[in-house]
Amino acid sequence: MHAHSERSVALSAMKQRTLLITLTGPDRPGVTSRLFTVLASFPVTVADVEQVVIRGRLVLGVLVAYAGGPPTGTGGTLGAMWAAVERVAEDLGMEVELTTGTDSKEKRRRGRLHVTVLGNPLQPAALAGIAGRIAAAGANIDRIERLAHSPVTCIEMAISGGDPDAMRTALTAEAVLQQVDVAVQRSGLHRRAKRLIVMDVDSTLIQGEVIELLAAHAGCMDEVEKITTAAMRGELDFAASLRERVALLEGLPEEVFEQVRGEVVLTPGARTLVRTLKRLDYRFAIVSGGFTQITDSLVAELGIDYSAANTLEVADGKLTGRVVGEIVDRPGKARALERFAAQANIPISQTVAIGDGANDLDMIAAAGLGIAFNAKPVLRQAADAAVNVPYLDAIVYLLGISRDEVEAADAEDGLLPLPPD
Repeated sequence: MHAHSERSVALSAMKQRTLLITLTGPDRPGVTSRLFTVLASFPVTVADVEQVVIRGRLVLGVLVAYAGGPPTGTGGTLGAMWAAVERVAEDLGMEVELTTGTDSKEKRRRGRLHVTVLGNPLQPAALAGIAGRIAAAGANIDRIERLAHSPVTCIEMAISGGDPDAMRTALTAEAVLQQVDVAVQRSGLHRRAKRLIVMDVDSTLIQGEVIELLAAHAGCMDEVEKITTAAMRGELDFAASLRERVALLEGLPEEVFEQVRGEVVLTPGARTLVRTLKRLDYRFAIVSGGFTQITDSLVAELGIDYSAANTLEVADGKLTGRVVGEIVDRPGKARALERFAAQANIPISQTVAIGDGANDLDMIAAAGLGIAFNAKPVLRQAADAAVNVPYLDAIVYLLGISRDEVEAADAEDGLLPLPPD
């Protein structure tokens, strides 16, 4: 073994010591540069850096590592380095703290999770409850970052030492008590690699149910609404309930489609969600137990990549009360997700499914991340995450995208940072 290699092995085997330097005070240009310029004169390496600015106040933490005893060399002793850092802090009008310890990097990296919390508003009691559950599970909060402040408040916690399944169970229970939304996801590249979004349409991408809009024109709204509600709760077979409801539409003129297309209202934040994710080269799909006569216009309007829905039969200019072809039901939605993923050459593990009712269960279970959006209890219990705020674009926060990033991208494209659409 070469002498250089032997020295490298010996150094790596030595116990690593760490120094945590924390600067706090008014934010100004050049703080980070000044600190690292001083540290460059000493035989230390940078192990970690965290910096945050809250209302003009900077908190900068730098963890430096060195082997063996106190660092010595051309830059001087540990005392000299500390004195130099104190001079920088004094010049900048800031406070500085120094903490010594040993390198615990391996311990901190095990069981890394992201916990996303959404509230409208987000109360201190909710964060106390969430943090308490994390501590009770023996996990540690390593970092907290705000992702959004309007129209909902969203924070993301990076935690270590937690079992994902146990943490999800505990935090879901706490979320119900505190009336907030919580999502628990594993850290790592796979979280950033999700590239196909598959979304339900009725009561998810749009407000309300298309079949009820059609029923209003047929004069059978109450009857159809009751059947729809039971089906979404999982009390009725979806395919059978769809045929029963469609039969009530017999005789409607096909011009009704144009009227209903004008009555469809997108869920607040729908345009922002699709626009933001497509900027990131996500593929977007919709799958619906509704009807192609309506979903086709949504595909064209929003730039959707893939779609699947049922088709109402029309003869002699009128609805026959029947559906053409195979019905897109609960299993059909899951098959559509798999088909879209194959067409996009994207692994199932990199898909996100979003829905609200029982007929979305199979799709939610099949996806890499299943999200219940203002959903029925049966779906909320089965999903990986639940979002109960009325803004569809809140889903981008679960993917690690902040509100500031969304608005900055809109500004670059010449769009004003308006409230969610």
